[in-house]
Amino acid sequence: MALQRRPMRPPRVVEEPYRINERIQAKQVRVVGENVEQGVYEIQQARALAQGQGLDLVEISPNAVPPVCRIVDYSKFKYEQKKKQKEIKSKAQKVVIKEIRFGPNTDDHDFDFKLKHAISFLKEGAKVKAYVQFVGRAIVFKERGVDILQRFSKGLEEHGKIESEPKLEGKRMTMFIAPKVVVVKK
Repeated sequence: MALQRRPMRPPRVVEEPYRINERIQAKQVRVVGENVEQGVYEIQQARALAQGQGLDLVEISPNAVPPVCRIVDYSKFKYEQKKKQKEIKSKAQKVVIKEIRFGPNTDDHDFDFKLKHAISFLKEGAKVKAYVQFVGRAIVFKERGVDILQRFSKGLEEHGKIESEPKLEGKRMTMFIAPKVVVVKK
């Protein structure tokens, strides 16, 4: 019994985000970089400058007229670009949503306790999702849910602004409150 061989897959081709060296198709390029006199060069002359320094010619702005190329070590350049993207991603603001749950019969003490928590959440910069959960036949008391959420929003007027009015979705009446943006005057 002979063994069957699987057909070999062709190697994966990774698309490079930048054109380098011979892949640059423009006739003239603007060259920038360290230890280089900046200016517009013929493509052969720019490649020769890069090879003379043992570096690569990388097209960083292909839409410019003429295209802008930088003389750098390409692997180092790619590493720095990835690092910049990672840093930008980490600095992006992430929205945190804190939930506060009420029942249609929530008494004053519980309400005040939850209001204090919501104020602290808004001060931290998080959004607050307040909802009234109706269980069983309590759905007939929809107006109680609206009253609780309206009272809740009035208690948070100084610290946040209503992003969406109370609305009923199934057995839940939901409302979103976002923190107020404080403008610091210099």
